[in-house]
Amino acid sequence: MLDRFFKLTQSGTTVRTELLAGLTTFLTMVYIIFVNPSILGDAGMPKESVFVATCLVAALGTAVMGLYANYPIAMAPGMGLNAYFAYAVVLGMGIPWPAALGAVFMSGCLFILVSLLGLRGMIVNGIPKSMRVAITVGLGMFLALIALKNAGIVVASPATLVKAGDLHKPEAVMAIVGFFAIVALDRLRVKGAILIGIVLVTVLSFFFGGNTYNGIFSAPPSIEPTLFKLDIAGALSVGIMNVVLVFFLVELFDATGTLMGVARRAGLLVEGKMDRLNKALLADSGAIVAGSVLGTSSTTAYLESASGVQAGGRTGLTALTVAVLFLACLFIAPLAGVVPAYATAPALLFVACLMLSDLGEVEWGDSTESIPAAVTALVMPFTFSIAEGIAFGFISYAVLKLLTGRAREVAPVVWVIAALFTFKIVVIGT
Repeated sequence: MLDRFFKLTQSGTTVRTELLAGLTTFLTMVYIIFVNPSILGDAGMPKESVFVATCLVAALGTAVMGLYANYPIAMAPGMGLNAYFAYAVVLGMGIPWPAALGAVFMSGCLFILVSLLGLRGMIVNGIPKSMRVAITVGLGMFLALIALKNAGIVVASPATLVKAGDLHKPEAVMAIVGFFAIVALDRLRVKGAILIGIVLVTVLSFFFGGNTYNGIFSAPPSIEPTLFKLDIAGALSVGIMNVVLVFFLVELFDATGTLMGVARRAGLLVEGKMDRLNKALLADSGAIVAGSVLGTSSTTAYLESASGVQAGGRTGLTALTVAVLFLACLFIAPLAGVVPAYATAPALLFVACLMLSDLGEVEWGDSTESIPAAVTALVMPFTFSIAEGIAFGFISYAVLKLLTGRAREVAPVVWVIAALFTFKIVVIGT
């Protein structure tokens, strides 16, 4: 039955291979059940409920991806998007987290709409590669700043804005140890390197950080504090359509890029295209909507799925395995609750460093491409706002192309996005 449904023989795989591939993918991305509640908790959301929402939406989205699209790709709340939700939208703009969830819901609905209408290709292809790369790099720099702050390695300074923190504090030392452990283990190809690093620092925190042990297993906490708490009317009333636009753009690029990258590694591309890309995007966008209802930031396809593909995963059975394992995580809430912020900081910093690797894809010889990309990436951490980085980037791209007589190179979608952000800055304000 499994062979017929998932087309295992046709894909050159077996049940055993798919199950092992699913376990591999799960080990490389399960860190999100610790990191996501930590980040969204900083925005005032109840951590235990976010933990449940994270497990549920990861299981739901990944199961739909496996059963509907039959791809070995796992899903969970996206790194970078959760940071933007917590630190830029809620803490930075002062928007209540229910209204921010409303913005996530609207971005998911918009994602579903463009997927159903087949507009995804027009939008993605219209955005220049340099800007797509810059958004990823900027997200990485933004994550790095958050990670260093959570570890106490970077602190605020009235004189210089930021400065090095007290590196003699146990929290900073343990975070540094965790970071080096993750990098070394990843280089040695140890499965679950990020998870091992988080566990290592958490264990050390019991001895050097005053942490207390509350057990491992328990019944799942209540999700009621976040379930159906999204405030769509509030999202519309506070005028955060630019937030919706940022969520939508990042979700679109992140999902499409990840899906194509993992499919390419798995040999699932036919003439450079994914046969079931639209199904995969619908699974992705549906998970975003479901996540906002459950109580978490935007869900997206995970690049860590490539580890399962490397282990032989080729079908949706790999994804279904990951989904079942995320459901099982619902019963380890006490373990998730004792993970301090400085234990997840090394994971954030490691992911941030990986995101910076795309810089080499920018066409540095063309200043009308490289300067807007650099502006995008730099403005994000320095303004502590992903939205401002994207806004300044698109506006500078359009202006530089216009001033150098190359306006014809700019796709209509770029002019529209640049105009929307210009209107927002000039009329509404930053």
